[in-house]
Amino acid sequence: MIRRIGVAAALAAAACSQPEANRIEMERPALTNREMPAPTPGDVRVRITQEQAGQRIEVGVNQRFAIELSGVPTAGYIWAPAQMPAFVQRAGEASGPTSSNQQQPGFTGGNHWEVTMFVATAAGEGEIVMEQRRPWESTEPPVDVFRVTVVAR
Repeated sequence: MIRRIGVAAALAAAACSQPEANRIEMERPALTNREMPAPTPGDVRVRITQEQAGQRIEVGVNQRFAIELSGVPTAGYIWAPAQMPAFVQRAGEASGPTSSNQQQPGFTGGNHWEVTMFVATAAGEGEIVMEQRRPWESTEPPVDVFRVTVVAR
């Protein structure tokens, strides 16, 4: 009985496989991965990046500026201002992929650009603190913190 089951299974497996001559090989395009720039609008004059953490950055009064950070919003971690000087207001946001592979069908996860725009409404100097956290985990400490001092003239 066991021998008959084994023979039947082998025959079924052989019937499902295609002979080598009948196989069609699908050519898949090679994926080339390249870094994508942050999707900051063209009217933004000053772009502040992760490499500028802790620095003093000069901006113009009534001029939009942006903080460009890479995050993992697909896992719920979002960059958001935790502290801003009184003379600074939020002026929009943008997000997008950090690599060209993220634009391929079926690609999931990965880091994404999170760009937060601001405008200095008056002259002054103060610190902007950005925190990366899951918004629903309000009692948990942030997973990352970005600080920059803005000098508006």
